[in-house]
Amino acid sequence: MPKTSLDFLASAPEVTRRLIGATLLVHGVGGRIVETEAYDREDPASHSFSGPTLRNAAMFGPPAHTYVYRSYGIHWCLNLVCREEGHGAGVLIRAIEPLEGMDLMRERRGLEEIRLLCAGPGRVAQALGISSAHNAMATSVPPFKLLPAPAKVKVISGPRIGISKAMDQPWRFGLEGSRFLSRPFR
Repeated sequence: MPKTSLDFLASAPEVTRRLIGATLLVHGVGGRIVETEAYDREDPASHSFSGPTLRNAAMFGPPAHTYVYRSYGIHWCLNLVCREEGHGAGVLIRAIEPLEGMDLMRERRGLEEIRLLCAGPGRVAQALGISSAHNAMATSVPPFKLLPAPAKVKVISGPRIGISKAMDQPWRFGLEGSRFLSRPFR
């Protein structure tokens, strides 16, 4: 497995928290991760809860790889696999502060408002050009570039959103004070 500067072998909530402030680029387009959610195999809200399937196989693959799926048959969503291979845990990338390739992101999203380019998991994938072709790819090699936060950041947490099971789990993390979150924290 290719090496990455971030440790993906820890628990899903731990990796999810650590990714706040990291930089994620796909083909040179992206920015600072400002919002994430954790999902684990023991979690009824996780795609891995019922075990491996054709759809979620990447989530059981090696850590520091992608799990890309279509949400509601409309939007692609990007997750980063964590824990040991075979476990079934991941980090949903919910929002990014756009920093690189903004013209291309604006073109892909069909809007000018920078705050809305990557504020939500479907928007992130669309702005970064993520599709099923990116499923099960290593995040440590092109087209991905994943760099740890350059400095310590203040992380806030709260319940996950947009799910109907295990809603009380405080596994949504965000960069305190960011105006690029998909939704404010309570």
